[in-house]
Amino acid sequence: MAVSLSKGQKISLEKEAGGKLTKVTMGLGWDVRKSAGFLGFGQKTKQIDLDASCVLFDERGEQVDVVWFKQLKSKDGSIIHTGDNRTGAGEGDDEQIIVDLTAVPSNVKALMFVVNSFTGQSFKEIENAFCRIVDQQNGKEIARFNLSSQGTHTAQVMAKVYRHDGQWKMHAIGENASGRTFQDLMPVMRQSL
Repeated sequence: MAVSLSKGQKISLEKEAGGKLTKVTMGLGWDVRKSAGFLGFGQKTKQIDLDASCVLFDERGEQVDVVWFKQLKSKDGSIIHTGDNRTGAGEGDDEQIIVDLTAVPSNVKALMFVVNSFTGQSFKEIENAFCRIVDQQNGKEIARFNLSSQGTHTAQVMAKVYRHDGQWKMHAIGENASGRTFQDLMPVMRQSL
């Protein structure tokens, strides 16, 4: 059973997975909050384009690479974004980033996962938002973090996956921020390294 993380919580991914991990998927899911309409009639749903990104950092806190909707694969090929979902429609993960943990270069110490509203809407207009880590080998969900905090923020630093004592760990960060792309979130990410 997956661990339901709270803000600030840290876990060992391999301990929670029950063994050695080679590949994981970070899934991001969300729904657009429906507007009420008059007496329940005329409900409207708008499109909100949330974007998941993964920024790779070295031990000095310098950006090594990034995977996002404009670069779907890391330069070394260890991390792949499966594509941009511009609506949040559908069930389950709306965007996924696949990480081959065995191929992440040794100089990379942290993978920072962020989400931002490229279209600029705030999280007041989003519901059922989550990020989760899944073991690629067996499809088992290892951990889930609820992102549905209502507010005027347009982005969030979701989580950090990092190396510690030869193991991959996860830190549920959940820091609200504002920005349309990962570049706007760099100051908040650096505080969480």
